[in-house]
Amino acid sequence: MAGIFKAYDVRGTVPDQVNETIARQIGLAFQHVLDAEDRALGNTVVVSRDMRSHSPGLAEALIDGLLAAGLDVLDIGLATTPMNYFAIGHHKTAGGVQVTASHNPAKYNGFKFSRHGALPVSGEGGIALMEKKIAEGDLPEAPVRGTRTKGDVADAYQTHVLSFLRDEGKKKLKVAVDAGNGMVVIERPILEACGIEMIPLYFELDGTFPNHEANPLKAENLVDLQKLVHEHKADLGIAFDGDSDRAAFVDENGEAIGSDLATALIAGALLDREPGKAVIYDLRSSRATGEYITEHGGSPVRERVGHSFMKATLREKDGIFGGELAGHYYFRDHFHADCPLLAVIEVFNLLRATGKPLSELVAPLHRYAKSPEINFEVEDKAGMIAQLAERYKDAKIDYLDGITISYPEWWANVRPSNTEPFLRLVMEAKTPEQLKEKEHDFFALLGEPAE
Repeated sequence: MAGIFKAYDVRGTVPDQVNETIARQIGLAFQHVLDAEDRALGNTVVVSRDMRSHSPGLAEALIDGLLAAGLDVLDIGLATTPMNYFAIGHHKTAGGVQVTASHNPAKYNGFKFSRHGALPVSGEGGIALMEKKIAEGDLPEAPVRGTRTKGDVADAYQTHVLSFLRDEGKKKLKVAVDAGNGMVVIERPILEACGIEMIPLYFELDGTFPNHEANPLKAENLVDLQKLVHEHKADLGIAFDGDSDRAAFVDENGEAIGSDLATALIAGALLDREPGKAVIYDLRSSRATGEYITEHGGSPVRERVGHSFMKATLREKDGIFGGELAGHYYFRDHFHADCPLLAVIEVFNLLRATGKPLSELVAPLHRYAKSPEINFEVEDKAGMIAQLAERYKDAKIDYLDGITISYPEWWANVRPSNTEPFLRLVMEAKTPEQLKEKEHDFFALLGEPAE
């Protein structure tokens, strides 16, 4: 059980860390997470799963635990994580669980949890509490088992997503889509209904991921998509992760677009329709993101990394939209949860409304030189952060997530990973030369980047 309970989900290798025994225990422990507000909506929990070979067995064991705890289950079967969120909100259930290991390799599996309204399960009253209850054996079974109902939200979800489409008849976009053998395969009818000419790649459900890892943030996983864009002279390319809750964009020249810049573009379009609204973005994003939101009459809100923080702040600020560097896109009108298909549709809307190529739309956002997120194995993370604070004590410093060091010409964020034994560095500067110089300074303190 050690190590599988993460900050945002449960994840580990099958069967040594994640198996049907722990899945049933998690089902029993979930009762402790649901509070009076959740239960005011009833006793039902939505359960769905991804395409991994071990997901059906884990889902069955999880459901058995939930039923034994006296909870009812709405089993929607094979579904993407955003479909799970939608089902929770649409059916007004007490919560939901998706069986998935997202973008992790085939030997992994896990669980993503939500409360009513697709609220994330996190903090001491969430995943940490479930871990504690399982460790203590505090897993009471109800005198009467819950009931299980089979359901299907595909049609309602498609109607919901397509309601965001505008000007679909204006231009038939040619779009290359890399499914990465992941769950977006079942959402193909939605993409095809967007009035596009789709060039599909790896649209066979296969949890062994035979072509490449289903993680669109890694440059090597975009190579096949970029080739496809070039070969077919596509207007853009899109790659999805394993459970279809993240997406990455490639322009018509095959150039990858940072998710922070895509966040800015989408925010600008939404703010043109609803000016004055808050937009949430994670603190690893380019300064250009906040600037662009302001230029479009929005209120930029910088937040720490992680879906639970992003969703909470989106609700708290009555925001319209939010985006993370990891490729998660959060929409007020999708129960404040992430849905990359809605981000895709907003990019389609923007291309059709402007008639401009994607590279031209993104060009004004290329204002700075920015590093990717770089990992360092550091034994004393807190000590290193204290060293950085002392070394750059004349900077503007905040501790929203790790440490952010800001100067007029450049900034850097160093934060401990929530899921791996790393400190992660992101930097941005006015020029590539200045960025290289500052990277050299930080590497001298942090050591050589991890592989």
